Amino acid sequence: MTDAARNGEPAPPLVEVKGLRRVFDLSKPLLNRLLEGGGRVSLTAVDGVDFSIRRGETFALVGESGSGKSTIAKMAVGLLRPSAGSVTIDGIDVAGKASADTQRRMRRRIQMIFQDPYASLNPRWRVHAIVEEPIKAFGMLPDAKERAARVGELLSLVGLDPRDGQKFPHEFSGGQRQRIAIARALASEPNFIVCDEPTSALDVSVQAQVLNLLRELQDRLGLTYLFISHNLAVVRHVATRVGVLYLGRLVEEAPARELFSDPKHPYTRMLLDAVPDIEMEGKERLTIAGEIPNPVNPPSGCHFNPRCPFVMPHCKTVVPPVLDRGNARVRCHLFAEG
Repeated sequence: MTDAARNGEPAPPLVEVKGLRRVFDLSKPLLNRLLEGGGRVSLTAVDGVDFSIRRGETFALVGESGSGKSTIAKMAVGLLRPSAGSVTIDGIDVAGKASADTQRRMRRRIQMIFQDPYASLNPRWRVHAIVEEPIKAFGMLPDAKERAARVGELLSLVGLDPRDGQKFPHEFSGGQRQRIAIARALASEPNFIVCDEPTSALDVSVQAQVLNLLRELQDRLGLTYLFISHNLAVVRHVATRVGVLYLGRLVEEAPARELFSDPKHPYTRMLLDAVPDIEMEGKERLTIAGEIPNPVNPPSGCHFNPRCPFVMPHCKTVVPPVLDRGNARVRCHLFAEG
């Protein structure tokens, strides 16, 4: 038990993201710029994002394609280094300069489930070797028989037969492959898993099975999830809290029930109104006008101002502040104006 828990204080979050920023350099090589003209070109994929994830909860990030969701996911597991800001797991900076032993122990606790189950598994390896690899990489079970037994347990845990370990990935359906990817993620006994659109490549009926499996594993093993998705119906089913991204900025964050029942930011309202709902038949909806702007040259001020039905003059020049509204945080001038 932690000191905070003994004193009756809330436990610190497992994951803290502070001022996270990632800029990609899209410039042509120097020689091309000298011969053809033109300057440097950069793309700000993530622009000052802050959020935290408590132990045992699911924090979902939603937004249109190009909003920065997958970039945040990759920085959360250390696949990309932030241009600024930090991601800390239980107080350890993922991209920091901790000792090799500290970094190794921290990385064992983080895993990722990727979007495409057809591309995330090595087609040349049998399933047993795929699931066993993290166990060997972290030196968890030196005995081969113990590793084989553990792989069988993991396959059973995700609803597969231990004998499936002798097969190759191409012998399985998409849903079964994603179960293999989940078993591999669980092999290092992590407590934080990043799910980067884990059901988007699957049929709807299979999506429900995988989502139910993820929830069962969370309850059974006490897992903490960062769940990336553009599907609000899926997020509603799995999320404890939700963050809404638009062009790299977090425009709203709230508990899932509150966000779906009382969305505050105009962009969140538009996303929810775009979801088919029989009960909304005949009712007025906020339609999303236009397309998401070019992230290389985003609008000044509030990035959403060209598409917002409530735009005000200063929305086009002044970046809106982040404001607390009950349990929610919203970045919008409408709330600054009261």
